[in-house]
Amino acid sequence: MDSVLHIPLKTRRIRLVAFDVDGVLTDGRLYYSETGDAMKAFDVRDGMGMKLLQDAGIKLAIITSRRAPSVLLRAADLGISHVQQGVSDKRIAFDELIAGMAIAPEEAAFMGDDLVDLPVFRHCGFAVTVANAPALLKRHADYVTRAAGGRGAVREFCEMLLHSRGALTAQTRRFIDTDPH
Repeated sequence: MDSVLHIPLKTRRIRLVAFDVDGVLTDGRLYYSETGDAMKAFDVRDGMGMKLLQDAGIKLAIITSRRAPSVLLRAADLGISHVQQGVSDKRIAFDELIAGMAIAPEEAAFMGDDLVDLPVFRHCGFAVTVANAPALLKRHADYVTRAAGGRGAVREFCEMLLHSRGALTAQTRRFIDTDPH
């Protein structure tokens, strides 16, 4: 993991952040109904962090190995149009994503939580993982959140990214400087 001093240098060029789902946007647990439907729980504060990134001009995407209708619903709720589900090779999906958006690898961040994410970590411009990720993934990350996946890790990363670019205050000021009258 790079020192904190290198984080602002690496984050200045980030134009796209791609997220894994299970273990990042959720806590990684799957709930099955009696009819076999898989259910996931998403943190609304993570969603607000993602909206702050979008408002700062950073594009968002989702790349996940599993398929779930709830992922499409959550992405639509957040205004994320780049969603790739059922991906067997996340590096290939990541490369297709950035090529289609004309974004260089160093201009893209990826947030993942398990070994299947490692090929993307070794290729993207800024790799992020969660506190409860395997040690090997943490060693290849530029930033490891203090929070666990699905428990505020995405929000923590979003705020860190905005802060490192000097944009967090501008993105939050609109909530502070409102006059209720």
